[in-house]
Amino acid sequence: MSIAKQLINIGALKLDTEQHFTWTSGIKSPIYCDNRLIISYPEVREEVIQAMIQEIQTKFDQVDVIAGCATAGIPHAAWVADRLNLPMVYVRDKAKGHGLNNQIEGQIKPNERVLVIEDLISTGGSSIKAADAVAESGCQVLGIVSIFSYNLKKSIDNMKDSGYQSYSLLTFDQLLDELKESGQFDDQQVLNLLEWRDEL
Repeated sequence: MSIAKQLINIGALKLDTEQHFTWTSGIKSPIYCDNRLIISYPEVREEVIQAMIQEIQTKFDQVDVIAGCATAGIPHAAWVADRLNLPMVYVRDKAKGHGLNNQIEGQIKPNERVLVIEDLISTGGSSIKAADAVAESGCQVLGIVSIFSYNLKKSIDNMKDSGYQSYSLLTFDQLLDELKESGQFDDQQVLNLLEWRDEL
């Protein structure tokens, strides 16, 4: 079973073309993706871990450290780092206001090659911010791997401007192709969803 179908089956991917979901940013979307649910489903979790590992081994030659974006990217980064027997760190949205004021938790050394793991990319802002923190620590950011990407023009432009390579196990376009093939959405519904995506 594809990752798209599995995410839909566990309720991680929800679609409503009539009553749109509201993201934290305020954007109204016909699709809502909550990959936090994956951690509660071992079989789906395993599929995602294996897919991420395959993506990493295919796209990147040498990785020294796996970095998870707080908070939803942390468990996936931990599982991937464990399977690959690599060190792991996680990156906060901003530095703590107490203690050591760390933004990156865990040990990271200058010149290490770091791969950033994210659960979801909408505009790409939080992923780029995490990658920037890693780069500012003196490390080389190899790229960003996520579970799902909305493929918004803004995220594509932001990634291009940042210079970071970004790969997703499932994209908005792939999801629509699968929904269309399964008969769940007709051509007009798919067109409406693509128009929504391209307007942002």
